[in-house]
Amino acid sequence: MAGRKKKSATPVKRAAAVAARGSRATGGRGAPTAAASQGAPQPSRPVDLDKVRSEIDSIDERIHGLINERARLAQLVGISKTRDGRTVDFYRPEREAQVLRRARERNAGPLRDEEILRLFREIMSACLAQQEPLKVAFLGPEGTFTQAAVLRHFGHSVRALPLASIDEVFHEVEAATADFGVVPIENSTEGTVNHTLDRFLASPLKICGEVELRIHHSIMGMMNSLGRIERICSHPQSLAQCRGWLDEHLPNVERVPVSSNAEGARRARDERGSAAIAGETAAEVYGLKVLAAEIEDRADNTTRFFVLGRKLFSPSGEDRTTLLVSIGHTDSPGALHRLLQPLAQHRVSMTRIESRPSHRRKWDYVFFIDIEGHAEEPHVARALAQLKKRASLFRVLGSYPRAVI
Repeated sequence: MAGRKKKSATPVKRAAAVAARGSRATGGRGAPTAAASQGAPQPSRPVDLDKVRSEIDSIDERIHGLINERARLAQLVGISKTRDGRTVDFYRPEREAQVLRRARERNAGPLRDEEILRLFREIMSACLAQQEPLKVAFLGPEGTFTQAAVLRHFGHSVRALPLASIDEVFHEVEAATADFGVVPIENSTEGTVNHTLDRFLASPLKICGEVELRIHHSIMGMMNSLGRIERICSHPQSLAQCRGWLDEHLPNVERVPVSSNAEGARRARDERGSAAIAGETAAEVYGLKVLAAEIEDRADNTTRFFVLGRKLFSPSGEDRTTLLVSIGHTDSPGALHRLLQPLAQHRVSMTRIESRPSHRRKWDYVFFIDIEGHAEEPHVARALAQLKKRASLFRVLGSYPRAVI
């Protein structure tokens, strides 16, 4: 009953509790355990912090020296490949993928694989940028997930160039104003970014890398609570990836699609009553308060990005190839089956296929296909040679290392 004081344990209950503690100390049996027979654990000997810090300083000096030695060797590699040592001419994504895989394989802890990979990614990025940093165009503005993909793949020692559209990213790389470009290609929740695929129909660019980025969305704004939100501004993909959360928590709030999450964050900063869905980096860039974090409907929400370049690279050992193909009459029975049959014959695994209008005539389509392996691997090369004979359109858009980080 309310207000009644709790009764103290009776002598019998206290005795039972003591007996139970004694039983646990003896392992529940008559013989005492080693811990019970030895008494309470003795305190460990104090750590000599000054000695430990001195050892850390010594290790730091050795690490510093080794990093600079690696940088000098990287300079020699660049000079040996080109007369002027231009960064873009000796950038080797397949070599970097191999270095990262080896770092992951030999990691015995206590640092997690992700932390080791980030450290080696930044070391390689800094070594590569000694002459000049790579120029990497991306779908901006600053604070977008595409910018995060740039830094994840290339490290922070690059010159990131934010652009307003996917078309501009393609154009800047084609014109060699940028060395590489990064664009979104698909999301695990909402599917393909069709505009990126369509740009490959007329572009000579190659795919020379991929990035997979876990996407965590947050609601942010200048207000102090969700109840003060009048409208939510975000990219249509982000609105779709958070549809369930929005329906449950903010069902009557207007949803305004904008060109990018960063644009939504800018409006949230400048417009009274506006909030945005974006990554937490955007909140830092635009000075917004995070009102709710990780609101995406699926915990495994991941976006894949393509790294665009002007040439193909050699195999790394764990690669993926993207094809653009078509056949004369895509509406004839069995046309696609006959086109893809060589892949099965040569045991080449197809991991993805997308169809898009060919723009040649109505109801005619091209196919974007991802397969495992590099186009130069013998069994893949044999399959592609046969496929090419059957196709009316055949292009290898890229053979590139599978995402490591």
